[in-house]
Amino acid sequence: MEEYGVISGFILGNVLLTYVANGNVVPIILFREILIASIALLAIPKNVGIEIGDLFGKDKLLPETTGKNLEENKETIYKLNSISETISEMAKSYKEAAATIVDDEELEKQEEYNKKIFTAELKNSLEGQEENILYDDIYNNDEIQKDIYKCLLEKEIMTKKDLLNIFAMHNNYIVGSSEDDNNEMLEKELSKIIKLINYSYRISNLNFIWKKKIDESKKNVSTQLEGVSEVISNLAQEISPNKLEQFVEEKEKIKMFLKQKDVDIKDINIKQEKTGRYNVTLYTDLCENVDGTECNSKKIAQVLSKILNHNMVLQKQECGLRTNKENCMFTYISKDNYSLQVGIAKAKKKNSPVSGDTSIQTKLDDGKYLLALSDGMGSGPEARKSSKIAIKMLERLLTAGFQKDTSIKLINSTLSANNEEDMYATLDIEILDLYSGNIEFIKNGACPTYIKRENEVQILKSESLPTGILEDIDLEVYDKDLQNEDIIVMCSDGILDSNKEYLNKELWLKYLLEDIRNR
Repeated sequence: MEEYGVISGFILGNVLLTYVANGNVVPIILFREILIASIALLAIPKNVGIEIGDLFGKDKLLPETTGKNLEENKETIYKLNSISETISEMAKSYKEAAATIVDDEELEKQEEYNKKIFTAELKNSLEGQEENILYDDIYNNDEIQKDIYKCLLEKEIMTKKDLLNIFAMHNNYIVGSSEDDNNEMLEKELSKIIKLINYSYRISNLNFIWKKKIDESKKNVSTQLEGVSEVISNLAQEISPNKLEQFVEEKEKIKMFLKQKDVDIKDINIKQEKTGRYNVTLYTDLCENVDGTECNSKKIAQVLSKILNHNMVLQKQECGLRTNKENCMFTYISKDNYSLQVGIAKAKKKNSPVSGDTSIQTKLDDGKYLLALSDGMGSGPEARKSSKIAIKMLERLLTAGFQKDTSIKLINSTLSANNEEDMYATLDIEILDLYSGNIEFIKNGACPTYIKRENEVQILKSESLPTGILEDIDLEVYDKDLQNEDIIVMCSDGILDSNKEYLNKELWLKYLLEDIRNR
């Protein structure tokens, strides 16, 4: 009887679904299929147990974690946005706390504040000098204190003559203070007071300098926090599920073709830049062995090239076996349309143990090439230290996802925040896109860059100061399209200064490059 109830319920359900779905025109399940299923159900004895998993396998067609991952993504995005907003607010607070003084009213307030620091320090130094003949006139007379501070601002140091003149301006003459009087006791008291005044001014200056350093540090922290906030915000946008999913059809084809080649894709992400270049990241199951003989990178490249109709090459790879991860990661990009050859020549200054210049040539994650040259101010180890810090920071920041202008601001704040010594360095940066044939030049206090195209040489100059000197920097940015056989020359000031015949140091190298014939 139980079988008949199942059959009746199945038929009734099919009738209802057919009516609701399409107005009783086409049945959802054909009646002959229901008839066959019903006969089979009646023919199977009750004591026979059938596991559906034995017939169709136990692999689930839809992963259980889909909903969970979506919720985890939402939570991660929310947290990243919250962190970004918090850091951004912190940056604003630091910036407001260290706001640059610009108007006259604020300048007057600052000057008054500095005078108060001096006055407080002076009165503190005068403690214990009550028996000194000048004590009462200085300690209790605000106008005399004001004139003493004004004199110190102009001359940096107080002399006996200056102090006597200030007293005279207030109709306060010190009897016996002239050189002819030869009053040793009075001379000692005058000398003691003058020393205390000069000491108080030096101490108040130190306080003022430290306050300025704290303000500068706050600005530096603000710049750094803004940069971190921007990177986190961009990361949250990248993984946001609200974005319209692209390349859905291509993804399905890639998965299907790779499945036929026994490559199981766990996840795939496809991006296309404005230049048309593809950037594809895939995650697969672990390979069979760690020596790489079973690696699927070539199979994946072939399939991607076929589906996307681009020559795709491996840009980055992380082997799960070697990194103790559950998956392998592959990143492919469209192959460059141009090739690049880099040559480097360098020499140290005479009698200097090392060169003060540092350079780097590396490929970034997005497939572009970074060429950078930094010249530390001066020569030798200290110059080398500045330029090395600048170049290393530049590489790490760009690799971590910081924008170019933000990266340079962070480098500038790091160098200018060095309290032990002055650290300055030029930055000459080139970012080459060999797929689109474009190059971006970013110069900060750097020597000219020379672009040779056939018989012509173009000079790109920078009028800005090196990083680490000013709080706010002005970057000079040039954008150029490349052509085959272009020659680009970057150099530091040692190259230009090596030729003593030309007053205009830039021209001799330009003329030299014009005389060179391309192959």
